[in-house]
Amino acid sequence: MAEGLRERKKRQARQHISDVATGLFLERGFDEVTIAEIAEAADVSVNTVYNYFQAKEDLFLDRAKGSVARLSRFVRARDTGESAAAAVLRELRGEVEAVSPQVGLFEGYDRFMKVVEAAAGLRARLGHMNQQSLELLEETLRTETGADPDDPMPSLMAGQIGWAHTTLLALIGREMMAGRSPGEVSREALGLLDDMEELFSERVLNYAVREAG
Repeated sequence: MAEGLRERKKRQARQHISDVATGLFLERGFDEVTIAEIAEAADVSVNTVYNYFQAKEDLFLDRAKGSVARLSRFVRARDTGESAAAAVLRELRGEVEAVSPQVGLFEGYDRFMKVVEAAAGLRARLGHMNQQSLELLEETLRTETGADPDDPMPSLMAGQIGWAHTTLLALIGREMMAGRSPGEVSREALGLLDDMEELFSERVLNYAVREAG
């Protein structure tokens, strides 16, 4: 369905407010910027800001919301004969090889991470989003395998897959903050993915294999 004029204007207004807020956060720090200052800089009212964003953290992490369902999407889209863990590793490897901003491989990511490190509210929100991601992944694995409600395997497997994802992002964030280039970090991250795949047991690598048909 084509986007209507009203929907497009709302999307553009939301993006404008988010962009202005992000610029202020990167310049001055998250805790040092108020909603009133964001509204003034974006030339809108405070109420308008809250109409689009429930909390200040949402302004800075607006683009990160889609990451909550990433691992579940990778699993649901796995190929025939491919397991859940193998699908996630393949998708992550593809993003790293492409030096994708999706995993933090872009110039300026260090500035983003420094803002997060300095703000307890942002760290807490990211931790909550990570927990949501794991819960959604567990739910997806349970549905995809038809596991009983009391079967612990979906939770255990979600933890293993989530560990690989968070470990990869932690390495990328740490190395980007150290001033290394996205290309350099990409090569190191590929090596980490290989190491993690070797650490996975056969049980993990063969869980939730998609059958033909």
